[in-house]
Amino acid sequence: MVASDQVNPGSLAFVVRRVWLAMRTAIGAELAEFGLSTPQYATLMMAASRPGMSVADIAREVGSTRQAANEMLVGLERENLIERHPHPNDRRVHQIHVTAAGRTRLADAGVAVARREAELEAGFSPEQLGLVHGWLLTIPDKCH
Repeated sequence: MVASDQVNPGSLAFVVRRVWLAMRTAIGAELAEFGLSTPQYATLMMAASRPGMSVADIAREVGSTRQAANEMLVGLERENLIERHPHPNDRRVHQIHVTAAGRTRLADAGVAVARREAELEAGFSPEQLGLVHGWLLTIPDKCH
């Protein structure tokens, strides 16, 4: 409930979107130093934690089309940050794997991202951050 002396910033979805856009800008500024966009960084994180993801998997996770994901992957591949390997059971699918150079870039960028996120989280208690983080992790499953 909004106090009567506060301006209602809009629906919860709008507030979450504003926060995402602000965070994306803040994190994007950090990632630029490493030659990465936010979707590229997200892709490296996902592919490092789940080797063998397909282009379609990446597109779904970063919220883009397969064509846009493929174009992003071409850039990562050109920089030797990822490799594509044929799927063992489906010749139409390529699996994405992070290279040693990609892991190094991801680790280096991750330090800067973690520092910036800590700055953004300053002033909140661990309990508050835990509640928000837990809530945000459950929302995607509730939207299907």
